[in-house]
Amino acid sequence: MPRWVPKPPVERVRNGYRINLDVEERDVLHGLLGQLRELLLGPGDDPLVRRLFPAAYHLPEHAEHDAEFRRLMHEDLVASRTTSIDIVDEALRSSPPLTEEQLMAFLQAINGLRLVLGTLLDVSEEMDLDDIADDDPHVGEHHLYTFLSWLLEWSVRAVRHTVD
Repeated sequence: MPRWVPKPPVERVRNGYRINLDVEERDVLHGLLGQLRELLLGPGDDPLVRRLFPAAYHLPEHAEHDAEFRRLMHEDLVASRTTSIDIVDEALRSSPPLTEEQLMAFLQAINGLRLVLGTLLDVSEEMDLDDIADDDPHVGEHHLYTFLSWLLEWSVRAVRHTVD
């Protein structure tokens, strides 16, 4: 008797990529993407947003160069991220396979959500997310971070996978 195997959340198909998420998961992503858009379009000094736009120049003696880069490029970088959010919002509403461009937007948006949430939770490489206690006040956010990480991992797998 054949064994039922669930579909991966993101998979490559002959004519693109398919997102296999249920309605509730799609709704959660829509809500999070809306919140990310609000953060991106809000004040640029928010530490959660700064994580999305790391310094171009890391040495203290290049602080002026970094400030100039931010001044010149910030609007373009925000526009790129909000465009990705728009593409993903539309793609999550439809059922046809995604194009590679849409999947790249999906990767950027999901990674942006992870970066913001990881900053909020102060996630580090040393942290073991499996050790978060059920009574931790941010247990839900940690589970959400794990879900986004899982989704990002499957998205990368889909990009690397070829269909026969």
